[in-house]
Amino acid sequence: QVQLAESGGGLVQAGGSLRLSCAASGRTFSSAAMGWFRQAPGKEREFLAAIDWSGGSTYYADSVKGRFTISRDNTKNTVYLQMNSLKPEDTAVYYCAGDSSYGNFKGEYWGQGTQVTVSS
Repeated sequence: QVQLAESGGGLVQAGGSLRLSCAASGRTFSSAAMGWFRQAPGKEREFLAAIDWSGGSTYYADSVKGRFTISRDNTKNTVYLQMNSLKPEDTAVYYCAGDSSYGNFKGEYWGQGTQVTVSS
């Protein structure tokens, strides 16, 4: 089983940038699809982005397309989410997840989350 730990959250002004990291332990990381979700208070968890095992293919939710970039470094067992042009509505707890399925990414195992707060 892979264990995930997010980091990099914090407080940022609107228009700013943050890069989230998700460090994975476990020998199956390099073969797993990885993704990011977020959950704002009172809202359902929202899918943001997924990346295949090689890092060669990605897809995004429309709400973040063009602003967020997912990437991974299999030599470091880490997946990243670069977030640019942040808006107050991006405020949420951000979670990374892993899944055996890339095309139908739902998240089979999860990190504990990291808070991102965007001030106006």
